Amino acid sequence: MAVGPGTLPTFFPVAGVRLGIGSAGIKKPGKKDLVVIELAPGSRVAGIFTRNQFCAAPVHVTRSHLASDAPRYLLINTGNANAGTGEQGLLDATHSCSALATSRGVDINAILPFSTGVIGEFMPMDKLMAGLPKAVGNLSEQGWEEAAQGILTTDTRPKGNSRQYGDDHQVTITGISKGSGMIKPNMATMLAFVATDALIDNELLHRALTIATEVSFNRITVDSDTSTNDSVVLVATGASNVVIDEVSFDTFVDQLSQVFTDLAQAIIRDGEGASKFVSVVVEGALNKAEALNTAYTIAESPLVKTALSASDPNWGRILAAVGRSNIVDLDVNLVQIFLNNVLIAEYGSRADTYSEEAGQEAMQSEDIEIRVSLSRGDYNETVWTSDLTQEYVRINAEYRT
Repeated sequence: MAVGPGTLPTFFPVAGVRLGIGSAGIKKPGKKDLVVIELAPGSRVAGIFTRNQFCAAPVHVTRSHLASDAPRYLLINTGNANAGTGEQGLLDATHSCSALATSRGVDINAILPFSTGVIGEFMPMDKLMAGLPKAVGNLSEQGWEEAAQGILTTDTRPKGNSRQYGDDHQVTITGISKGSGMIKPNMATMLAFVATDALIDNELLHRALTIATEVSFNRITVDSDTSTNDSVVLVATGASNVVIDEVSFDTFVDQLSQVFTDLAQAIIRDGEGASKFVSVVVEGALNKAEALNTAYTIAESPLVKTALSASDPNWGRILAAVGRSNIVDLDVNLVQIFLNNVLIAEYGSRADTYSEEAGQEAMQSEDIEIRVSLSRGDYNETVWTSDLTQEYVRINAEYRT
């Protein structure tokens, strides 16, 4: 199940980036489950990683390598998260880096490993090592679409976005992401790899990544679970020679944020078992924290999400979620709640103009907006989520089989 067509874009190659895909059979024989991304010398890399304190071995290794060297290769496997694997997991992640470094003639610190899949199982290193030469042998600037396939786990479809901007001198931004379940900001069981040919220094690159992530990957939730392996990586090769400085920074970040938002929303549209794409909009909050907390309380409510799945306009569940959002001194008589553009509640009860038929029609849509006006201030925030279906339960009940 997935919401919307999910058509991949035309991927614009990023000069200085090559991608190779291999089949290691880590979980399923013949599955494309190994991706190598090669970066031109001099490329800059920034990353944001999970805040889960049981973060996976490759996250530990990648953080360490990012701090000590100029990355040249990203090594990504699916089917095994290499999380909850203790010292052996760290040894395995390091060994995989060493093998790739040796084959490519670079320092081990130039390799950044990433893993996604089942937690608590040791990496089948023999399979990973056997699949590595094929992935390296397939390196190509045209490899984005295959790489989008190669990083999937329970996803039903690949996710990517690519754009170019500028008149005389163009900047390219291309990216892929994966994620379907265990999705909650800060971040979730998701990986995203975005590259640009812009020429930008490390400070601005990290700032751009932080801003773009905050308005995209940190605004999504499928099931409010935060994974052990979350990683968002932004690469800048500088090959276009278009300099991003303080003057051009805002334009670059706007373009980057559009790519990030598309990748984040694609994860929600492919949420495990999802049949609805839901935007939860909170308007008129006193501050950002109040707006976000209210939006997430609604978006993560199992009762709201199951009502969405059943196309049941049970507006009382939304009302209750707003009421338990810990809003200090909320005047419930000022709150308005909308389903799409249908006013369903105001003055603390059902709106006089509301009809069950109108609510039912709104809930039949694949794309639904729940909009709450608090009428307390000037802060607005949007969170994206999906419904909670029987298919979600089935997928996760059978995940390890």
